[in-house]
Amino acid sequence: MMSEAATLDRQGQDAEVLLRVENLSKHFPVYKGIIRRQVGVIQAVDGISFDIRKGETLGLVGESGCGKSTAGRTILRLYDATAGRILFGGQDIAKLSGEDLRRTRPRMQMIFQDPQACLNPRMTVSSIIAEPLDEHHAAKGPAKQQRVRELLDAVGMNPRFANRYPHEFSGGQRQRIGIARALALNPEFIVCDEPIAALDVSIQAQVVNLLEDLQAKLGLTYLFISHDLSMVRHIADRVAVMYLGKVVELATRDELYADPRHPYTKALLSAVPIPNPEVEAHRSRTILTGDVPSPANPPTGCRFCTRCPVAVEKCHSVEPEWRQLSGGRHVACHLVE
Repeated sequence: MMSEAATLDRQGQDAEVLLRVENLSKHFPVYKGIIRRQVGVIQAVDGISFDIRKGETLGLVGESGCGKSTAGRTILRLYDATAGRILFGGQDIAKLSGEDLRRTRPRMQMIFQDPQACLNPRMTVSSIIAEPLDEHHAAKGPAKQQRVRELLDAVGMNPRFANRYPHEFSGGQRQRIGIARALALNPEFIVCDEPIAALDVSIQAQVVNLLEDLQAKLGLTYLFISHDLSMVRHIADRVAVMYLGKVVELATRDELYADPRHPYTKALLSAVPIPNPEVEAHRSRTILTGDVPSPANPPTGCRFCTRCPVAVEKCHSVEPEWRQLSGGRHVACHLVE
């Protein structure tokens, strides 16, 4: 039985948690033949668990195709979860539907990867930003136009641009329009799905600084999805590392970058350049061999065992337990004590 002090501490932690994901899975069926018979499933996300505290930024990193974006979309209920719970503000939104889900939508939004693809080229900037306001009947008439001008100003754009079209702006400006649209309904939680991946390097820092400023000003909570480990180190408070549908390590930013524990995390960080020629010339790199297995047919045991440089026999047969280490760090590896 938990002591009274431990119980109070746990209740305090729960009060700070905005989002808790428990054993979340998203599997896509695979069909074949004329009669469209199901022959398997793509295990895009397979039993991940983590939480995000209010006002925090959790970075979610991993190779392309590991399930990062699918996880973000499933958390926002753009995809229906195959299994697991999504506790948002203490409510399991994985089971919501219809009007109940619609009422929850304004509290959580998404910033998409490609600003050109996610903005309707036939709509003006004003119409794009006002669309959530129209959909949820949040404002109309002069109040709606005033809100559009406020949002443009908040993301560093001239309100006079409201009647222009997306093709008249640069990639960085289009992403700012997407951010303004995401802020329209005053959300608490935003999934940033690789928001800087399609931008020039010179613009990336500006967008990340804007996200940080908005977080400080509005008290936002972010799930920041990226494969750019250097940028995640700049913006995230904690970092979750994902591989083939599984989260393999979760730690604070400083802990993870200073002392990675999972072999996959070590390999990822060894590939990040260090802006010091002397250190860069002498540090060792972990080179992974082989290809990433198919999520339709993942290996038994540890998902990483086919590429892991330190795998033992147990890794190929027994799936490692997702367990907590000292200091709140979590890892899924048989070899980590």
